[in-house]
Amino acid sequence: MSHHRVAILSSHISPVSAVMASEKEAALAATPSDAPTIFDKIISKEIPSTVVYEDDKVLAFRDITPQGPVHILLIPKVRDGLTGLSKAEERHIDILGRLLYTAKLVAKQEGLDDGFRIVINDGPQSCQSVYHIHVHLIGGRQMNWPPG
Repeated sequence: MSHHRVAILSSHISPVSAVMASEKEAALAATPSDAPTIFDKIISKEIPSTVVYEDDKVLAFRDITPQGPVHILLIPKVRDGLTGLSKAEERHIDILGRLLYTAKLVAKQEGLDDGFRIVINDGPQSCQSVYHIHVHLIGGRQMNWPPG
């Protein structure tokens, strides 16, 4: 492989690596807490977001660091102790199902007829950086397996 081609390939890889590194750093710096999160401020409209779906239980908005042509976060409007999936209790069954069903609705709305990926990060090793459960809906490109 020529030096020129390696440089071109590296130029395409570096920004992604930088984003991944900053996401990992943010996740490792984050600590689980019942204190208000950035998502609470998005729900209350203190912080602007590009909302693509909203009902009385769920808010869906575009991720500010998208990992695909479509990258939407879906969050419950009331956290109710659900900082991550590992904290789920029986009382959370309805909202967990609602998040996944809403992801399906939003995927259809976004035209993701050829497929999409759902991700729920839980804890520092998964790069969870906001301790308010959230579902990532990613699509519009070919995904790879295994992930991350």
